[in-house]
Amino acid sequence: MKRFALLSLLALAPAAAAQSSTLSGTVTIWSWDVAAKALQSTVPGFNRKYPNVKVEVVDLGNQNVYDRGLAGCAAGGADLPDIYSIENNEAEVFWARFPNCFTDLNTLGADRLVRNFPAFKWTELTAGGKRFAMPWDSGPVVMFYRRDLYQQAGVNPASIRTWDDFIAAGRRVNTQFGGRVKMATIANGQDDEWFRMLANQNGCFYFDNAGQQVTVARPGCVTALNTIKRLYDANVVATGDWGGQITNVKAGRTASAMFGAWYEGTIRTNAPDQRGKWGVYLMPASRAGGPRASNLGGSALAIPASSRNKAAAYAFLEHALATAGGQATMLRSQGLVPSLLAATRDPYVAQPQPYWGNQRIWQTILGTLGDVPQARGTQYFQDARQIMIVTQADFLKGRYRTAQEALQDAARKISSATGLPVAR
Repeated sequence: MKRFALLSLLALAPAAAAQSSTLSGTVTIWSWDVAAKALQSTVPGFNRKYPNVKVEVVDLGNQNVYDRGLAGCAAGGADLPDIYSIENNEAEVFWARFPNCFTDLNTLGADRLVRNFPAFKWTELTAGGKRFAMPWDSGPVVMFYRRDLYQQAGVNPASIRTWDDFIAAGRRVNTQFGGRVKMATIANGQDDEWFRMLANQNGCFYFDNAGQQVTVARPGCVTALNTIKRLYDANVVATGDWGGQITNVKAGRTASAMFGAWYEGTIRTNAPDQRGKWGVYLMPASRAGGPRASNLGGSALAIPASSRNKAAAYAFLEHALATAGGQATMLRSQGLVPSLLAATRDPYVAQPQPYWGNQRIWQTILGTLGDVPQARGTQYFQDARQIMIVTQADFLKGRYRTAQEALQDAARKISSATGLPVAR
């Protein structure tokens, strides 16, 4: 058996080498900001495998990529690149409106890679049995915290296992700093990101995983909204939009920040003077022994059906996204958090990070990937999100008697906006 396996590998080696030499031409990629820079960082490694393929990464900006993608698909694929960057929560807009605009990656070999990524990353990238994009980065949720502020308040992060523990710690922070420092900052009236993180943690989301029903009034979502109200009523959190949250971080007015792991770069670049003062721990659970994992954000790469160099484009996807080396390169260069499970074993992941007090934060962060529940945004994600932003704000103002009542109202509104029935 071993001899047969060896002969098989030897037979495949010339074929792989032949493909490396025969693939040629130009592969154009549309992306944005640090994501574009991260992709660019993988090009040298790709060209060592495929020296005859030129890769051009074009930074168009996030909104422009989305808008031009919609326009290109509406025009039958005209003027689209070979590889298209797409955020997970916007992906299903394309699959629903333009089912023929992108290549089914299963036809190029993606079906062999399914188990190499956590299941939750494929949920929004698959439709009608087709895989229209390959997982890229992810947003496993963790709690970032100020070591010095916790220590001054006598709070041990290792003792925070549930949201009850988090609230108790917040009261100690209030006492220590006279209310000038809060345990965290929650967007309220501008976003519902904390609701989404907590709902996902509890196995609930706006829609079911089949994308057929509105499920926002189910128990896990009720628990999520109740938790936010408890934090708010206990006066342990501040409220602020994206800019306000960063301002609080820079000014030392927040002792913690809960976000997808991509927020690591936001803290590090906006507060370079706080080097060594920050650490990371798992998000608290809703109950003792409950799940401490969730996801917020993340992107994927798709190949438009109009691409004239699909073989080379897919070869780039495999190198950048489906190898530990490719994903680790993007983590090192721009802090993009890998989706590939094998990347958790890359040596860089085990390295202490100086900014984070020499904590091995990537081991903590990536260790949660396999525990994240699946969630489906559907093509109606933004409709549901806008309704929940208002519902959450109104609930915190006392305009609903209970979280269940608030979410039942949100479910009816989402159903009206989308045409999907409310789950019973």
